[in-house]
Amino acid sequence: MNRVAFLFTQAPHGSSAGREGLDAVLATGALSEDIGLFFIGDGVLQLNRDQQPEQILARNYIATFGVLELYDIDQCFVCADSLLARGQSLTAERVLAAEVLEAASLREKLASYHRVIRF
Repeated sequence: MNRVAFLFTQAPHGSSAGREGLDAVLATGALSEDIGLFFIGDGVLQLNRDQQPEQILARNYIATFGVLELYDIDQCFVCADSLLARGQSLTAERVLAAEVLEAASLREKLASYHRVIRF
């Protein structure tokens, strides 16, 4: 069975990439048992717990990350370098439990997946 990685690289608001990525994860979760989520660059902002999308009249899909547990999707990784570059805490609570990895370790883990889908 193919291991599928979803790479989130865009901020949560301003485009539909985050929502589309989450939809793709959920659809793939019904078909595959080995899925990993990776958050790098502006994608680390997807995991901020205190987002208020209604303030900018954006659709709130962030809470949907909570249903990933129902699909047994629990391999989630976030780039420490990306967090620090955006002034984010390495230890802050996030909308999704994710292991914080240095960039080199994250790349190594990502390389172990057969397919990588970027959003």
